[in-house]
Amino acid sequence: MVSKLVSISETDVHTEFAITSDCIFVKNNQLSETGLIENAAQSCSAIVGQSYFEKDDLTGEGNKLVGYISAIKKVEIFSLPALNATITTKATLVSRYDTGSVTMCSIDCSTFNNDELIVACTLNFLIHEVA
Repeated sequence: MVSKLVSISETDVHTEFAITSDCIFVKNNQLSETGLIENAAQSCSAIVGQSYFEKDDLTGEGNKLVGYISAIKKVEIFSLPALNATITTKATLVSRYDTGSVTMCSIDCSTFNNDELIVACTLNFLIHEVA
């Protein structure tokens, strides 16, 4: 649920998501709470997930990853964006622990509709390679 990767580094990501009618998380012409959390999760996981791929693997075919939200430490949802809106999500890595093929991490994330903060959350993830 990311339409565009605006920027990414080892510690930060900035994404955009265009909300369309075919999105399974659209209910009553708005992106649901679950959809907002899924958008945050997919945006956040890109920070750590990128380290499992070679720099020139732009299609993501070199590895297969599975990521799980292991904990929602905090989530505040202030409003639901409307169908056809484009939301912006920015996330920052708080902590990371690598154990072989598994990474555990905590990430702070904020989502905006135009310049209005609509979601603030902190999520923990387990990310690992699969054969």
